[in-house]
Amino acid sequence: MTPVPTSVPAPTPISGTGVPAGTTLSRSAPVAGLLVTPEAPGGTGIVHLGLGNFHRAHQAVYTALAQSAEPGDWGILGVASRSRRVVDALRAQDHLYSVLRIAPEGSGVSVPGVHTGTLVAGEDPAAVVAALAEPATRVVTLTVTEHGYRISRRTGRLDLDADDIAHDLSARGARAPVTTIGQVARALERRALGHGAPVTVLSCDNLQSNGTTTRDLVLEFLAASGAGQDVLDWASTSVTFPNSMVDRIVPATTGRYADEVRRTTGLVDAAPVAAEPFSMWVLEDRFAAGRPAWQHGGAVFSAEVEAYELVKLRLLNGTHSLIAYLGALDGRATIPEARAQGFVERAARSVIADEYLPSIALPRGFDAEAYVEQLFGRWSNSALGHRTSQVGSDGSMKLPQRVPAPALRMLADGEMPHHLALTVAAWLCCVAPVDGFDPGPHAAAMTDPARERLAELARTAPGIEAFVTAVLAHDRLLGDELAAHSEFAARVADLARTLTTHGPATATREVERCGRDRCA
Repeated sequence: MTPVPTSVPAPTPISGTGVPAGTTLSRSAPVAGLLVTPEAPGGTGIVHLGLGNFHRAHQAVYTALAQSAEPGDWGILGVASRSRRVVDALRAQDHLYSVLRIAPEGSGVSVPGVHTGTLVAGEDPAAVVAALAEPATRVVTLTVTEHGYRISRRTGRLDLDADDIAHDLSARGARAPVTTIGQVARALERRALGHGAPVTVLSCDNLQSNGTTTRDLVLEFLAASGAGQDVLDWASTSVTFPNSMVDRIVPATTGRYADEVRRTTGLVDAAPVAAEPFSMWVLEDRFAAGRPAWQHGGAVFSAEVEAYELVKLRLLNGTHSLIAYLGALDGRATIPEARAQGFVERAARSVIADEYLPSIALPRGFDAEAYVEQLFGRWSNSALGHRTSQVGSDGSMKLPQRVPAPALRMLADGEMPHHLALTVAAWLCCVAPVDGFDPGPHAAAMTDPARERLAELARTAPGIEAFVTAVLAHDRLLGDELAAHSEFAARVADLARTLTTHGPATATREVERCGRDRCA
């Protein structure tokens, strides 16, 4: 099976909208031709945690297409983590926004129209818990990034030592929980002790077995907080946590996208999102209280979600990270610019063919060759302008999901995963450069929750070998199992030295030579 883009509305030129130039986006504006869901939802059945660009260009679009085909009370209450910018913009626009579909051959605009309200979790966490606990809430969806789950990088379980998790475990009454896991767990406890209506918690983040992982974290939180056995039993039987795989490239919003919406439609939109044409959603059909008819938007319901997850996490996400780090170190601002460099493309193709693909049991009927070529086409979308700094951010949370398992498979067979070592080395050179090395502005713009700690290790280590050993063997940032392989740390250190002294092209050629000569 070759993944295909979802069926989104066709591009709408300004001449066909009938919208006077400069009209603010709202339901009172003449936007009927742009609305995916012409009528507002009849009620709010979904609470979404993480009101970022990805959710608004992915799950919200699928929900709008589902509502258009089979209307129901599946409106979405969107919860932003801390920022008011998007919330204020949506409230001023009747909770409408535009999705700008970007491709080299042209762009198109659609307006999902399925959000019914917004909250800011950082301002009113108690209201978030209350919304999650409402009996009308039948599905809770999450896009809070890997960091939002508070997983211990060492144990793979809930990080009970994290300050905010400790706060939430003791939070009762007026002290509302502040973490995503804490809010979901407390809401489930409230449901269990109150009306008892079933609910589904659906993770849409890039975590392996994301539904199973979310369930385990929530149940661990409930147990650690002293929840009664009746609550734990109810959560185990009345709440489902389907696994899902989501895929769409959604860059950060810039002023150019608002300008494009205005030029194309005449509308002034303070909260547009841009996305590539491709979109994919694979999920298990395990919903405790019903769901929107997402299949009308192109969602695939499958029992092989975990296989699709590995395809996405490794072939797309893992390779995407390598492209971003090599590109940033080469001075490339965007993924298409990075992918256009011959050495970057060769590295990307090699890590897929030699190190990632052999580690995956592919879904039945999956055409891997077609999928890989589709990936390189997506990474070449120069009109989208996906930035290397955005893709390279949060590596300390992303790489543990992508690198250890395939690396350990090769190491167990006596082979060195050279391109995976290059991925780790390039990441470290970007976010924690050793003294005297300037990785450039695009690497400097990457954010990472571990950046301060990594930078301190880089400053205090007597050399690159000691720094890499501190990160992998002592700090165990990529997990305990990989920490036991000193030869992998040594390879990462060798490549980091080459990256800092000779640059990414030379480091990539060195890896290519080792791939041919089978050097250790």
